[in-house]
Amino acid sequence: MRREDFAAPAGEAVSISSVGQKPWLALVNGFGLTLGDSLIGLQALHAAKTIGRFAGHDVVTFRLRPERSAIIAELYRRSPHITAVHAQPYHGIGRHPPDRFIDIRDFAFDPQFRGVAMIDYFLRQLGVDPADVPAALKRNGWLASRVALGAPPLRPYILVCPCAAMAMRDMPEAAHRRILEVLTASTDLPIVTQGTVPERFVGRVFPALAAGDLDALCRLVAGASLIVSTDTAMVHLADAFSVRCLAFFTTHRPEWRVRDYPYCDAIDLRAPLPDALEFPRDEADVAAADGAWFRAGGLDWLEPVIARMLDLRFPSETLGALV
Repeated sequence: MRREDFAAPAGEAVSISSVGQKPWLALVNGFGLTLGDSLIGLQALHAAKTIGRFAGHDVVTFRLRPERSAIIAELYRRSPHITAVHAQPYHGIGRHPPDRFIDIRDFAFDPQFRGVAMIDYFLRQLGVDPADVPAALKRNGWLASRVALGAPPLRPYILVCPCAAMAMRDMPEAAHRRILEVLTASTDLPIVTQGTVPERFVGRVFPALAAGDLDALCRLVAGASLIVSTDTAMVHLADAFSVRCLAFFTTHRPEWRVRDYPYCDAIDLRAPLPDALEFPRDEADVAAADGAWFRAGGLDWLEPVIARMLDLRFPSETLGALV
């Protein structure tokens, strides 16, 4: 998609509605195909507009394959204060060619994307120096006021999120089981997991209901008292609702993803893989990422990590009141 693609096709009249329109920015290929990338990209755009960039301009984001995920499509529909959204390619949206044009095509393969905080990368793509943006504007704060959460849950629960958008970042099933084992032995709070509930935990650990829409997914996150997650969008949603999160990273350094999240405690497992590997090259990469969980030959290290997190989130003097 190029700037010249925005010109009206031969023989097609420019809509009368474009006459007298404000200058506008065309943001194409924004912001990827996953929920986490989209959430962070929209926050970068929100931050840029908040500090006065693009003043006097309408912003229109063109997305590839917007039908790929109903929840991601809904995320963009909740952001009209940040950007209008249209599917690619451009055709007949009733505007003159854009005054400014930014293409964020294939950012996962851009060398400048590797080894930096994702929001800093998006800010730079938008022409903003990350140093000009306060840390508070690098959190995912725009979303909370845009969803319907309803009443809070009747009882606090701990949410475990073992699944990512790709197998290379999934928790190994043995790690998921060990986390459930430590949590059930350490607290009487209900445990909810987005993974499979092992038979021996039935009645103590509960499967998360599938979230059919964005509101339901956000309610699941916002209602949790603590989230234990692999490197996935749930970590970024936890920040959006200021929920304490314990997050595990195997392929990326935590500061590249959660540097600005004050409620996130990140564990850097650092698999023996190229830095910031976005996609597995073969099954060996998946195995290497899985193997990073079994440092020192097992999973016993999880117990003190989880115990510390429970102490931070639930000091002993308040835990009794919660259960």
